[in-house]
Amino acid sequence: MATQTAAPTLIGSVQRALRLLEAVASHEDGAPAKQLARETGLPLPTTYHLLRTLTHEGYLLRDKGAFYLGEAAARLAGGGAVQNRRIKIEDSLARWRDEIGVPVYFALYRDGEIELVSVADTPNSPAVEEWADFRETGHAHAIGQCLLSQLDLKSRQDHLDRHPVEAITPYTVRNRRMLLERLGGLGRMEALVERQEYALGTVCAAIPITAGSTAATLAISLPLHQEERLLPAVERLRTEIGSLFSSFAFSISI
Repeated sequence: MATQTAAPTLIGSVQRALRLLEAVASHEDGAPAKQLARETGLPLPTTYHLLRTLTHEGYLLRDKGAFYLGEAAARLAGGGAVQNRRIKIEDSLARWRDEIGVPVYFALYRDGEIELVSVADTPNSPAVEEWADFRETGHAHAIGQCLLSQLDLKSRQDHLDRHPVEAITPYTVRNRRMLLERLGGLGRMEALVERQEYALGTVCAAIPITAGSTAATLAISLPLHQEERLLPAVERLRTEIGSLFSSFAFSISI
């Protein structure tokens, strides 16, 4: 005997409210209640009730008898856009990981801290283990150094006041003065290479990406015995970044 699948339980008032939101969104210059009722096929009293509720909750605005999308609706749309950008970034990192054969990292500097947004690696090419907090050890790894190099001197100094330079491995930069000299000597789009400063047996490189006031970076890592692959891999990644920016598929405002 065939088993029938139960029909889903639907809430009519929610469906009607969503239809109204869609109708309002189709009118850039707003629309009055009577027009929205006609377009959605809803009774006018129901339309008024739902419009008042949606306005009270911030999903709609009313001005001179016309209804427009409100801030709450904009936040919903913005959240979807953020999620879409994050997915595009993760997809791009995974593709570069497969094409170049190295782990790929994306990080940015936000609200005064280093934020590792996404990492693409494989069991055969694992990412560097975060054995010491990336946010607190930016002076010791390529990602952090690359981000700090994009800040102005005051912001750089502020970061190092909060997260002082200290030895992570025997190869870590020795003091604050040496770190600032290194960062100050980098060219605007020069890749930053770090050798065993954060993790023994590992070499890393990071490429700066700056859009407006946001500092970001794409980075790769390799075992020390494969160091000869590092710079060619960086150049391949740099080429891919250029093509991605030109296709408008990439945004760091996440």
